[in-house]
Amino acid sequence: MSDTAYKILAVAIYASILLLIGYLASKRMHTIRDYFASGKNLGFFNVAFSARATGESAWLLLGLTGMGWFIGVQAFWVVLGEMIGVGGAWLLMSRRFKRLTDRYDSITVPDYLESRFRDSSHWLRLIAAGSLLIFVPIYAGAQVFATGTAFHAFLNMNHFLGATLGFVVVMLYITKGGFTAVVWSDVFQGSLMVIGLVVMPIVAILHIGGYADFVGIIEKIDPHLLSLHGPGPADPDSGVVAASTGGWSLHTIVTVVGLAAIGIGFWGSPQVFVRYISMKNEKQILPGTVTALTWTLLADSGAVLVGLFGRAIFTSIDQVAGNQDNILPTMALDLLPAFFAGIFIAMVLSAIMSTIDSLLVVASSAGVRDYWQKTRHPEMSDEKLLKLSKLVTIGLSLASFVIGMGIMLYDKDNGVFWIIIFGWSGIAATFCPTMILSLYWSRLTAKGAMFAMVVGFLGVPFFKFVVPPMLKAAGMDDANDLLTALDVLLPSFVIGFVVAVVVSLLDKEGQAKLVGVDEDLAYAGGKESSS
Repeated sequence: MSDTAYKILAVAIYASILLLIGYLASKRMHTIRDYFASGKNLGFFNVAFSARATGESAWLLLGLTGMGWFIGVQAFWVVLGEMIGVGGAWLLMSRRFKRLTDRYDSITVPDYLESRFRDSSHWLRLIAAGSLLIFVPIYAGAQVFATGTAFHAFLNMNHFLGATLGFVVVMLYITKGGFTAVVWSDVFQGSLMVIGLVVMPIVAILHIGGYADFVGIIEKIDPHLLSLHGPGPADPDSGVVAASTGGWSLHTIVTVVGLAAIGIGFWGSPQVFVRYISMKNEKQILPGTVTALTWTLLADSGAVLVGLFGRAIFTSIDQVAGNQDNILPTMALDLLPAFFAGIFIAMVLSAIMSTIDSLLVVASSAGVRDYWQKTRHPEMSDEKLLKLSKLVTIGLSLASFVIGMGIMLYDKDNGVFWIIIFGWSGIAATFCPTMILSLYWSRLTAKGAMFAMVVGFLGVPFFKFVVPPMLKAAGMDDANDLLTALDVLLPSFVIGFVVAVVVSLLDKEGQAKLVGVDEDLAYAGGKESSS
């Protein structure tokens, strides 16, 4: 067999396993609760692996590895941010959220929000569902684009054909098996991802000849790559970082804060928190926390080391086809036998598909459960809802596919990663301030939550597209550079958080509706349940 045939065989085996998972999971689909929350009966291992595989995406396998190549050890600030984000979500939020969603019998995040804020107007549910229906196809579309990029980088396949193949596989298994298929496939895919990201740095360091040789090579390129402050800012025209730059500065500090702030998204994003709803009981939380943090440390650190060790092997940008995000495909193709390079193709696809499938189920639940059933047709039977859910999932899949193809036509070389982070930031800035406050502050009202979600939602495009031109027009280039280094998530999150508090304090009518919320939060924060 040729090298290409071995790679295709590995990918075919991977796709076949996903389709089998979808078929087996479909046998368990009987109610809308099964389709969107696996009947609230999942154990810690499934929940932890699914939450972590979902929380990552092509950005981990291609973006973070590329970041390790470009900025070196400084990329470990992302690992720290994700450890804080994942650990904070599991340790400080999951138990409270699980208790309240069980108390309210919620199966989606908008379900929970409506019950927590005693919102009978359905506006909070509609805003939450609407934001998901807007940002999810954008986020998932970027992942569709990344599928085409992965097939092109590994197999030299046409971008559009690769994206189509990946899209078809995801749509088939998710439509048949719902949330259970998503979780089971996430366990398989998450295992593949973490194994690959642990193995590749070992292969790379053996190829280099040992740690001392690696350090010697990197110091010749730029010694700042081995420092937590990282290299200095890149030249805005060439994108090249001068080896003479580096050291701690205001720009460096802001960059570090921006890198670590990526972890904020784990403090309330619906595609992650629906996993806590699906747990069968609270006893899953402690082992789930250990599992999730272990996965994060191994996978994220492995991704940075892939890039850093790869820099010692492929020292110039031309050796990675002009883009540092190609470092993992380049290493797999050059350092591994063809079949194992095919396994790494599957690993990259795992990061992509485990995010697409989760996003589509969350968005489908927003359309069917949170809009159609809860606000329009509460009498609708589970059988009809299941059929509608599958149709909506197909529709959202097609919308994501079209967006992914549009990205490819617009900017095939550079478009994917800022759109992935843009979509992640949009969902996080919309939901995270409200989710955090809803679990800890009894005076947060429905109006405060709604304003926070709208402001957080709008803050992401505002800080991305409106503020930078304004700063440049005012001649404030230094301020614009700092905002670029910080990125959009943290400022959008902070503004949403402040708005939630201020509006709630002024909302006397809303305060009067929060009957029993103090008792709910006391229950949520009480001693461990015996369930």
